[in-house]
This record gives sequence, C-alpha cells and structure tokens, in this order.
Amino acid sequence: MSAVVQAYAGEDPDSSLVDLAADGDSQAFKQLYERHYRRVYALCLRMTANSESAEECTQEAFIKAWRKLDSFNKQSRFSTWLHTLASRTTLDYLRKHKSWLKLVFSQEDEAVPEPQSASLEQDNIELSSLDKLLCRLPERARIIFTLHGVEGYRHVEIAEMLGISSGASRAQYHRARNLLQEWLNHEAQ
Repeated sequence: MSAVVQAYAGEDPDSSLVDLAADGDSQAFKQLYERHYRRVYALCLRMTANSESAEECTQEAFIKAWRKLDSFNKQSRFSTWLHTLASRTTLDYLRKHKSWLKLVFSQEDEAVPEPQSASLEQDNIELSSLDKLLCRLPERARIIFTLHGVEGYRHVEIAEMLGISSGASRAQYHRARNLLQEWLNHEAQ
C-alpha cells in the first residue's frame, strides 16, 4: 500500500494515483474516489433526479472504474474518463429501470414533475437553484441538458449514447433550456 501521493506526474493530477491503483493499490483508488465522488454523484443526481438512484449509479460507476482501470489509456484526463463512464453507467441504469415503451412513447407527453427538493434536502444534499430546477425537467430533457450543457458532450455524441438523432438531442436541449429559463424568470418575479 502506498502513502498519500503528494507529487503528480504529467498534466493529469491523478496520473500517479491511477498508476498505483492500476497496479492494485486500493489506497490509491480510495484517494481517487475521495477526489471525484462529489462531482460524479452530482452528475448522477442531475441525470436521475433521485438521490437513491444517484447513489446507486455513483457506486456502480466507481466499481466499473476499479474493474476497468487497466483499460484507461491516458489519452485523456482520468476525470474525463471517469465522467464518461459515470454518464454511461447512469444511462444504463435509467434504461434498465424504465420500460422500453414508456421511454419511447412518453417523452413528449410527460408532465413536468414537481421538484424532489424536500426529499433531497432530507439527505443533507446541497443543491443550487439550478440543480433543483433540473430535477423538475422531464427525464429525456434533463439527461440531454446535463450531458450537453453541464458535461459538454456534443449532440452527435449524445445522440449515439441515447440512440436518437442529433436533431432530437438539440430539440430536447432547447426544450430544457426554455423550461429552465421560464422557471428562473418566474422565480425572479
């Protein structure tokens, strides 16, 4: 086991820890977990709008990261690789927990849900006003807004991940943006 790694190699501040963890050092992986847990959890929460689901997705993403660490090719930062893994893990989770027909036929017709902020605040989760509004978005719009607007994925990448056209991704992103703007304007009054 390694001591706390103080020096970082290369441009990726996680490089030394990744090397140690890839060689089986669980303490190094624990440090990576501690560094990245909050941001991965925030991503999962934005995509699922449910604290329990977000926790499950976060745990699953880190389990997959541990198992696949040897496949990390270091052509990108570890944090980028981890967030891509977390995004895909969360999408898989959402697909597994929704019926196919509901996903296909309810996207345009679903009502805007009430925010879950009361249950989220019970878990001592600090959410910004925008995060609380994100939780109110319809699922597809919320996922696409999070992937594009927060995580920086291109619409072509999102379309591939979700099995939709890039035009549908753009339309859902604009739908989410318009709803958020409307809600923000309403709160400002």
